[in-house]
Amino acid sequence: MGRRGEVGRVYTRPRRGAPFFSTPVLPVSVSPPRFPAARGRRISFRKASARLRHRWEGLLGSSVVRARTQRGGFSPGVAARLQLADGRRVFLKAVSSEANPEAPELYRREARVAAVLPRGVPAPRFLWVDEEPPWVALAFEEAEGRPPRLPWRRAELRRVLSAILRMSRALTPSPLDLPTFAQVHGRAFHNWRGALRGKGPVRGTDPLGHWVRDHVPELARLESRCETASAGPTLLHCDLRADNLLLSPRAVHFVDWPFACVGAGWVDLALFLPSVAMQGGPAPWELWDPHPLARSASPEGVDAVLAALGGHFLFRGAAPAPPGLPTLRPFQWAQGQQVIRWLRYRWEGVDPARGTVPPGRFRPSGPSASP
Repeated sequence: MGRRGEVGRVYTRPRRGAPFFSTPVLPVSVSPPRFPAARGRRISFRKASARLRHRWEGLLGSSVVRARTQRGGFSPGVAARLQLADGRRVFLKAVSSEANPEAPELYRREARVAAVLPRGVPAPRFLWVDEEPPWVALAFEEAEGRPPRLPWRRAELRRVLSAILRMSRALTPSPLDLPTFAQVHGRAFHNWRGALRGKGPVRGTDPLGHWVRDHVPELARLESRCETASAGPTLLHCDLRADNLLLSPRAVHFVDWPFACVGAGWVDLALFLPSVAMQGGPAPWELWDPHPLARSASPEGVDAVLAALGGHFLFRGAAPAPPGLPTLRPFQWAQGQQVIRWLRYRWEGVDPARGTVPPGRFRPSGPSASP
């Protein structure tokens, strides 16, 4: 057990035939870990204007008898489960450019993807998109379920890891002709190269700051290889986090697909694990190393994607908060810390949160792997 205020962990011997994800350990309740909330400034359905509500009810073909706001997620607008007078249940999300100038375009991108997702994808069925400037609204059939409990629970994380594997296999090759991971995210992945030119903040007061500054040249070199490293044939979600998941007794649903693209099948898992660690789950490598999707990834390819991701999160996390999203920057910064923690483990066998990793569990990559 850890000291008071820390997360304790228990290591167990794997059972014969145990699933790959049953061996890594999850937090034992000591004091709940603290992490930034994934939450934007919500507007309840009833507080939207009567004109908008009437318009949306017309598109739904029935009046709303009950509306329940969903608190998780970063959209600064309406996000509500609606019960209709004809008995149907739907989910409606809507945002105004007045609340956040960039959000409407994300909703348009999500609508374009959701409209063509194959039926086999574990995602809510798309109904329609509506534009009534400055508002953009999307409607879906309601997906049964709730977000995972946080801090992460062993059984729920096991289900999600299995669902990611099944989804990756089902979406390889991609059934949709979408841009590549590099085409969608490439502009966001020039942070370390900018730092070499003296651009962008790296917080010197953070415990990881000195290590990061010492490794900027190597991080920049790897970041430049992200485009090649991330290439592949799989349809990716590219924004997997607890607030984009719904768990029902029978299924795991993946929601919010505006960043969908095509790339290597392991990329979604690599992007997901830092948020798990940040929200009270295991260290990323404890889930990555035994996962089947990791077997197809080259060590330098993983380092390249992680370097690009870490730069994105740390540099964005140090920027001012965007309108309507007061917790986004702390959330990104915390994920960036976990990415750097993972890279440091991969290169040096050091976990800044615990000290040196036992040698038998360390397989180096990156600079320290070379003679």
